[in-house]
Amino acid sequence: MKRPLLAFFVCILLAVAVFLPASHTVQAADDTKNVTLSDPDDDASADYCVKKGGEVDVRIPYYNTNDNNPQNWIRLSGKRTFCKFTLRTDGSRIHVLLSTLYTKQPSLAALAYYAKVPYGGSCTGNPASCYCTQLGGTDLFGGINPNGGGWVQMSDPVDTVLEACIFPDMSTIDSWGLTYHQANIIRGKNLKGTLRFPDPYSK
Repeated sequence: MKRPLLAFFVCILLAVAVFLPASHTVQAADDTKNVTLSDPDDDASADYCVKKGGEVDVRIPYYNTNDNNPQNWIRLSGKRTFCKFTLRTDGSRIHVLLSTLYTKQPSLAALAYYAKVPYGGSCTGNPASCYCTQLGGTDLFGGINPNGGGWVQMSDPVDTVLEACIFPDMSTIDSWGLTYHQANIIRGKNLKGTLRFPDPYSK
């Protein structure tokens, strides 16, 4: 009887030895003192935005923004941080996603901005949204519908709802900025020399 009892205690000790390190690791992971609260790349891109004369602009996605009563807007999950450039002479603006602004790698949004593909004008409705679609991006919330949607900052009386043209690689520039730029009209700021990815079309 002693040997089975001894073997039982040995098994218990081995089990404790195996599971103790795992429980210690879980406790360490829950220690908020060791958690990084922000991505260093996010901090660097925000600093770069400000250095280039922009303003860090945090926005939240909402659906049904065509309703005149914001209380009927439906807040969606997540948020995105843009860099907002404002042209002092006319107050025009252009918004570019922080990650799109800061990357040195090619992105579809940067390439679309540089390429200045002529607006086809083949669809009806909002020309900026049409142009975004023409380039292979989208700024539509729920497809073509009367409800609408966009990236909202309630404290911004000028661009409360932002139409952001998002491409398949998730790079983003606002739709109106792209549309005006293809017509050689600068809104907010000329992003050539501001986007860290250089213009591949310049000679």
